[in-house]
Amino acid sequence: MNYKEIDDTYVAHTYKRFPLLITSGKGSYVFDDTGKAYLDLTAGIGVNSLGYGYEPLIHAIEKQAEKLIHISNLFYNEPLLELAPKLVKRTHMKKVFFQNSGAEANEGAIKVAHKYANDHYHGDRDTILTLVNSFHGRTMETLMATGQDVFHQHFDPFPLGFDYIVANSIDSLHKKVNDRTAAIMMEMVQGEGGVNDLDPAFVAEVQKVCDEKDILLIIDEVQTGIGRTGTFFAYEQFGIHPDIVSFAKGIAGGIPMGGVLLGDKVEDTLHYGEHGSTFAGNPLASAAANVVLDTITPTFLQNVKCKGKHLKARLEAMDKVKSVTGLGLMVGVELADGIQVQDVVTKAREEGVLFLTAKNKIRLLPPLTISRSEIDIAMDLLEKILEDM
Repeated sequence: MNYKEIDDTYVAHTYKRFPLLITSGKGSYVFDDTGKAYLDLTAGIGVNSLGYGYEPLIHAIEKQAEKLIHISNLFYNEPLLELAPKLVKRTHMKKVFFQNSGAEANEGAIKVAHKYANDHYHGDRDTILTLVNSFHGRTMETLMATGQDVFHQHFDPFPLGFDYIVANSIDSLHKKVNDRTAAIMMEMVQGEGGVNDLDPAFVAEVQKVCDEKDILLIIDEVQTGIGRTGTFFAYEQFGIHPDIVSFAKGIAGGIPMGGVLLGDKVEDTLHYGEHGSTFAGNPLASAAANVVLDTITPTFLQNVKCKGKHLKARLEAMDKVKSVTGLGLMVGVELADGIQVQDVVTKAREEGVLFLTAKNKIRLLPPLTISRSEIDIAMDLLEKILEDM
């Protein structure tokens, strides 16, 4: 049996995979079982923030694996005790708890919001508002937090307690907020929803409403965070002060990890036994995350911004590109009418460059370490493909 037959026979059919068996990676490239190289602008859907084979990351993982891969949260572990202060001090939040994924981080954020509402409003605030076209995960709770009807199918009954604001509509915001609103949860750039930027005026109004009504502001930085947009968290570019911030994907450079940062208002909301996760904050993931945080310096972030501007400039100069959205190295590309996004992605893959899609757009999430010359290689190919179409 070949790899496709094995997967089809033994693995549940939850993914429509690209027809590639990836066996290794180095820098911004991955290699398949035939040895063919692919310039990867997917980075494990934004996870491989430092690319492939980043030596400090590999050495940290190897060193930690020799000492201790896992120990339960009944004990302290050294890498976690190094990581937590770095995150809290860097973000000017108050506390952090760790998880294993973006969906789990968002579940944790939602739990904190409900606990705060119950502690302070005794059941009178039971609704969390999210944005139409948002995406927050694939657990039952985060599916319902996701503001896309396509995800609200087949798994009834879904949890209650969510309603949806039209993104960037201040009028919709004011219509939806009421005395039962516990929190507002949003991504600064909607990733799976089509790489849609939020309007700064809308974001400012959300913050104002939250401040005036003691509504918690939750920012989902699962895809936008850890340097992806050119700042450590995307919300920094909007001048807001969230109460709760979820993160995951790039935090540990490829090792599964997520977490939730807590601000002043909610830092002591959770008490012993009210939340937990077996693998969360384990030594191996924490050791990897320490390398990522040490690597993402202000200079590193400035380089991400510069590369993002260059990437956008190349795209905007293409005749058959209709619009370009996103921040930093999280970019969405809307193509001219009549061009099928999937056809472009397939052709690029055949030619050795990997792109993602999001709705009707090409989505670009390259390693943050990608070089300007590698961006040009990918853009030259994309331009040629579009011209040929």
